Amino acid sequence: MRIVFLGTSAFACPALRALAEAHDIALVITQPDRPAGRKRELKPPPVKITSLDLGLPIAQPERINSEEGIALLKKAKPEAIVVASYGQFLGTKVFSLPPHGTINIHASILPRYRGAAPINWAIIRGETETGVTTFFIEKGMDSGEILVQRTCPIGPDETAGELHDRLSELGAEAILETLRSIEDGTARPTPQREEEATLAPKLSRADGQIDWTLSARDIHNLVRGLNPWPGAFTHLESETVKIHRAALSSIGCGEIEPGSVALQETGRLLVGTGDELIEVLEIQREGRPRTSGRAFLNGLRGEARFS
Repeated sequence: MRIVFLGTSAFACPALRALAEAHDIALVITQPDRPAGRKRELKPPPVKITSLDLGLPIAQPERINSEEGIALLKKAKPEAIVVASYGQFLGTKVFSLPPHGTINIHASILPRYRGAAPINWAIIRGETETGVTTFFIEKGMDSGEILVQRTCPIGPDETAGELHDRLSELGAEAILETLRSIEDGTARPTPQREEEATLAPKLSRADGQIDWTLSARDIHNLVRGLNPWPGAFTHLESETVKIHRAALSSIGCGEIEPGSVALQETGRLLVGTGDELIEVLEIQREGRPRTSGRAFLNGLRGEARFS
């Protein structure tokens, strides 16, 4: 099938590679290069790097719904458009253009976790299972008819970054299955159950602030759900401290208050929460490299409390 692929982030790259082997990629459309790093040098998106590696034609319009963007699509004459982590809303003129429709790869079991950050919110909310969905794009946000769904478990200590990588590979398998079913006429699009819909809004750095009065499990889920970005953080006096990894301890807090460090002989960095002590495994002070909880604990003098 003749495909135009719209994608930007690393999540889209396995699907692009899989499609390039099985189909005719007429054009890859990705976001423009953006300034990054301290020097604010232009950095190409991961999909552009993958496209160059595969020798695929690339376009980077500022807005896909502009006259320029639509002209690029019409010139490519796609039979279907595949979208994966592109980062722009698609208007009717775009998604209605190809005869076989515009298909999105979404990192959740729709209608649950519609929105920009489904992987993060599934972990933050304590889900034990997630997956990917391919669906026809329509006017609503992630609300089109479902084509293929693949599920997978979420590990009890798995981070958003680790789950992202697994789901990106699962998404590649799902889109190949989706296009096969469209080509052989076996596709059976299924409407979503609106009453089961939940949202996964875009995250900001502020979402990472730890509330130590929450349960240890909720804090653990927050830390792993925001790893690697935007990251969970707390404060030690006036200093911002990042918490990269934590673990449940199943040890009651006793008289240890939420946020207070339990200076115990075990050498483990245990912190009070709303119910049990949580162990901080990896931590980072301002302007310093990441370190283990044990090393951080060894550097403390006297009592310490996160806020």
